[in-house]
Amino acid sequence: MEFPIRLNKYLADTGVASRREADTLIEAGKVLINGKKAALGTKVQDGDEVTLAGQTKDKVYLAYYKGRGVIAHSPAEGEVDIATRLKKDFGLTGLSPVGRLDKDSEGLLIITNDGRITAPLLDSKNKLEKEYEVQVDKRVTTVFVKAMAGGVQIERYYTKPAVCVPSTKNDKKFNLTLTEGKKHQIRRMCAALGYQVQSLKRVRIGPIAVGALKPNQYRKIIGHELKTFLATLDVSA
Repeated sequence: MEFPIRLNKYLADTGVASRREADTLIEAGKVLINGKKAALGTKVQDGDEVTLAGQTKDKVYLAYYKGRGVIAHSPAEGEVDIATRLKKDFGLTGLSPVGRLDKDSEGLLIITNDGRITAPLLDSKNKLEKEYEVQVDKRVTTVFVKAMAGGVQIERYYTKPAVCVPSTKNDKKFNLTLTEGKKHQIRRMCAALGYQVQSLKRVRIGPIAVGALKPNQYRKIIGHELKTFLATLDVSA
């Protein structure tokens, strides 16, 4: 989901109502943004909390495994996004993925209805770690590992220092931990060093790990794990 986004489209994309139904709810003053009544044509910004008047919404946090080839946001005609899949397969509505994971990549996404976590989860200034398992088309060398860890120039930008650990079982694999998230960053970093990514899987976001999840599986983030996660984002439980 790209922000800013029109409120009626946001409500439709998150499974709350169709666009026409959303417009009716908005006109009736039943849709609130950050606790205030919204008007037709209002746009939702990153971090806004959208609720229905008179409705107490339980906050839900899911660790979800996005499979390769699955669209996270804004599907083209004939494609199915994660919000639609969650509604169809599990009856879950009103939830959206936070952040992106491109179509050819797989692994962990955080799914929630808590708009408060969007900005802190995505802002690189917070230095939230995101770890990836990567396989490339040729042997990972010491020079490659050092370059990936120290920073790679992609166009006019140098990536921030990262942690790069080569696999002990496969000389074409490595784990990379970043604290930023430029578009297609890992693929572009590898390409700049003469490598092509064969597979890319996100295995961790902050303290949340994908664990034993398989594609299109999820688990609830609750208890101590949730408290740790929200504290990492400086968001109250």
